Amino acid sequence: TWHLKKIPQIVGERTFSLDRPKFEANPKLELNSVCGIECQRRLPVPSLSDLKDLLSYETVFENGTRTLTEVNVLGLVLDQAGNTTTRRSSRKKRQIYGTDSRFSIYDKRFMTNFPFNTAVKISTGCSGILISPKHVLTAAHCLHNGKDYVKGSKRLRVGLMKTKSRGDGRRRKGAKRSRRETSDGMPSFQWTRVKSTHIPKGWFKGVSGDIALDYDYAVLELKRPHKRKYMELGISPTIKMMPGSMIHFSGFDNDRSGQLVYRFCSISDESNDLFYQYCDAEPGSTGSGIYLRLKEPNKKKWKRKIIAVYSGHQWVDVNGEQQDYNVAVRITPLKYAQICFWIHGNDENCTKG
Repeated sequence: TWHLKKIPQIVGERTFSLDRPKFEANPKLELNSVCGIECQRRLPVPSLSDLKDLLSYETVFENGTRTLTEVNVLGLVLDQAGNTTTRRSSRKKRQIYGTDSRFSIYDKRFMTNFPFNTAVKISTGCSGILISPKHVLTAAHCLHNGKDYVKGSKRLRVGLMKTKSRGDGRRRKGAKRSRRETSDGMPSFQWTRVKSTHIPKGWFKGVSGDIALDYDYAVLELKRPHKRKYMELGISPTIKMMPGSMIHFSGFDNDRSGQLVYRFCSISDESNDLFYQYCDAEPGSTGSGIYLRLKEPNKKKWKRKIIAVYSGHQWVDVNGEQQDYNVAVRITPLKYAQICFWIHGNDENCTKG
């Protein structure tokens, strides 16, 4: 069952103008030497002032201007337990573990309906998920490598799925027919410009300071609203509270060009901010929204909600050795409050989650 939780409040305090970014960074789909399971156990619990700094955020606008917004955190009860982790088993060096368990979604009845139609493609090569009529959730490193915004993020676009069968529909005069549009049941994309992007300051500190991936998430605001069903945010439960510890997500893996790829698997390890799992995934699916299907309180209805963002295949340091994991960033009450604040522009709609 989804349990309703009181959410801390994120309140914007001051906004400053920053220099325009250069947009010259090369996108990195794999991050080396980030803080892994053993390292997370040694991290101190962030203080309130630390959290205010980590949750402050940069906004980049379509015209290339950039601002930094400092925030305050209200109503937070700090967890003194630290960054606890659960370790279950070791991994092998690969992104597909054993038999490839991914499903390519070809049938347009599924592809254009909920929950699969919430998956979107980001023009920098990642995936994302619709979280409001105008907002998309994705991974921060799809847009920023920790030092600068990646090439192509200045003219960022989001591709919403549409399908065209062979010979279906009329072309505009002079328009070229792409190979994707002529393939039966294959998705083509309706590209929409991004008006602004929000990235938490914790991401910039994390990459430069060799800290955890805890803040590898970003929200894109579309220039025009879409008219599709989107997926709501949820607070990430612990592994014990998930049916079969199973998670689900869909994205656009690079090795299956033009296909929407769905997968589900169980989580193996967790920390306060991260899930470590065996979901088969290739580059391109990074930034996908990970979701669960649980019952609504006091109702018979089931509801899917996003509880994490897929950060991708990462190399981490465990006991002095490099090991690889497929990692996801959990939506904690604080991150829920921040993302909700980005969507609504105030904290009034974000008191419960």
